Amino acid sequence: MITRINPGPRMSEAVVYNGVAWLAGQVGEGATVAEQTADCLAQVDRILAQIGSSKDQILQTIIWLADMADFAEMNSVWDTWVPQGHTPARATGEAKLAAPKYRVEIIVTAAVPAPREPSDR
Repeated sequence: MITRINPGPRMSEAVVYNGVAWLAGQVGEGATVAEQTADCLAQVDRILAQIGSSKDQILQTIIWLADMADFAEMNSVWDTWVPQGHTPARATGEAKLAAPKYRVEIIVTAAVPAPREPSDR
């Protein structure tokens, strides 16, 4: 069964199927790339929690930057957020984003663990 999280007329915030979740690209608020990155990652945390997953379960992340010159600034936030030992496959590229104010967009694919059955004790 396909589960759509917060579906809208154009897209859903996330789609879950067969233990995998695809999150829509997250953009953040803030004046700097670091602030926008932190906001994006907070949104990722929120969505993953809503579907019963976490950043330890991220399989792949795609990061778009409006300017690759911001790579180090974005990574300074990413590196403190991503759990060591659970780093996902990742790609980062430069792209023109949806609006000039956006400097970073983060797209995540994550595993969604099956709910645990109550133990018979």
